[in-house]
Amino acid sequence: MPTVLENFRAKKRWTLSQLISIGFTRIQWDGIQARPLLDANGRIFAVLAGRPNTPAYAAAIARAFDLLVRAAAVRAAAGSAPASHRRGLFAVVTIGISYGQGQKMPSALRSDYPQLGQQLAADPAFQDIAAFGSAMLAFWAPSLYHYYRSCNSRLDPRLTTPRPFARSVFASATFNLGPHAWTFKHRDILNLPFGWCPVTAFGDFDPTRGGHMILWDLKLVIEFPPGSTILIPSATLAHSNIPVAKTEYRASFTQYSAGGLFRYVDNDFMTEAELAESNPEKYRENLASKEARWEMGVGLWSTLDELVELAEPVESAQ
Repeated sequence: MPTVLENFRAKKRWTLSQLISIGFTRIQWDGIQARPLLDANGRIFAVLAGRPNTPAYAAAIARAFDLLVRAAAVRAAAGSAPASHRRGLFAVVTIGISYGQGQKMPSALRSDYPQLGQQLAADPAFQDIAAFGSAMLAFWAPSLYHYYRSCNSRLDPRLTTPRPFARSVFASATFNLGPHAWTFKHRDILNLPFGWCPVTAFGDFDPTRGGHMILWDLKLVIEFPPGSTILIPSATLAHSNIPVAKTEYRASFTQYSAGGLFRYVDNDFMTEAELAESNPEKYRENLASKEARWEMGVGLWSTLDELVELAEPVESAQ
């Protein structure tokens, strides 16, 4: 269990100067041009994906931000108490598919405001932004993307609630409402451990002074301009944000898929207890495969050389 001191440090409002003083490296970023992050073996484990530099996408970002501001006003008008949860001190609206923690089968995420979540997700602006996050997974980690696609192709016919975004492989999404959405240091431990989660920032703030993405395990603090998207393995890397100024506004949008959904498919659409009873041999095989699961998952990450090779045209036979 975390100690009192660890909990305090997790919830502390860190500043850029404080992080640099304890050895963090600052990454300056325009929020447009993509920048992959590579591990010691040259595999891309996260990417500063940026954003399409087009008027149409800029309009989608502006509309989505306006929708989030209105959603925050709806929550406030409903008389909701200030939100407090393990990720931060801000209100959230969730939508999508959940599985785990005692559920017998995948079902819709519980939400205090399901209609609001459906309205946000159905808007073309968020459909486009969600599609961009999914497309960046496909571009920078094509094998991982196809792993998601394979799971979805088997799971989707059995779902009573569809995934929220038709052009995205991710099963769920969270709208983090402003005006000051910044997260505590945390890991999203229920997500697919080696999976990536697109995070899109919104707001009216100076990204050189606040709103940064902090990657604690790597001692990186990354400028995160409004309208841009970053993809990280959020279940594996501890992450948080630097708060923006009181006079500024920040919200965000995150997509993800629970690791339990993939286990449910691997268990032939049963819980582990049900599989152990109905097919003990398959249950034992799945248990044995768990030891190599992380290695398998990391093997789905690409190197730059692999991406270049995929992009090269194949010469036709002479």
